Amino acid sequence: MSAVEPLFLRVLGEQAGLLDPELRAQLREGARPGGADGVFDVAGSRLRLLSALARPFVGPGLIITRFQRDVSFSMQEIPEPTPTGEQSLVTRREFRFAGGSQRVVDRIVATGRPGELRSALGERGRIEVLMLCSVTPEGRLRMRSHRVLVRLGPARVPLAGPLGLRVDVEDGWDEALQCRTIDMRARSPLLGVVLEYRGRYRRTAAASRDFQ
Repeated sequence: MSAVEPLFLRVLGEQAGLLDPELRAQLREGARPGGADGVFDVAGSRLRLLSALARPFVGPGLIITRFQRDVSFSMQEIPEPTPTGEQSLVTRREFRFAGGSQRVVDRIVATGRPGELRSALGERGRIEVLMLCSVTPEGRLRMRSHRVLVRLGPARVPLAGPLGLRVDVEDGWDEALQCRTIDMRARSPLLGVVLEYRGRYRRTAAASRDFQ
């Protein structure tokens, strides 16, 4: 049992009992050294040029400059303490596009407020998203942003109005295929969907590059 094992279940509180039983069991089990492998039905950003221009500011591990269907990917979840001693879960996703691999990294911690997580995006964590967690009628874990901040030195500047960003994530279980499902969209009021990925994956004892 990992140190961050109860992270999502603890944040959900009594709602955790509404999760699909298999999903709840995997969240209780926590991170696995082998990670996971899967396939995204669609992944990336349709705003490739704008994404590339933003990369120097946000740093590595966040900006995706390709868009493709049927993208294989691997994922690793790593429990790590933060500099302030909090327990966090770092997730690294590698998207294997036809033109080369790209990565997305985030670090999640509980804020201590009911139902809320803080996700620091990218290797530098320059973008922070406060997410509210709930359970869908189908038993999936839903995370929706309610505040986005940009870290500028010691300051954290909120992004709101036309400069805001809305992030929606659903993590579920497909009983027929016996695999996890994931659906993520990040939307800008001005630009529409700036990043998306949706597909399915299985946790592995030793990560491979195949998903059947």
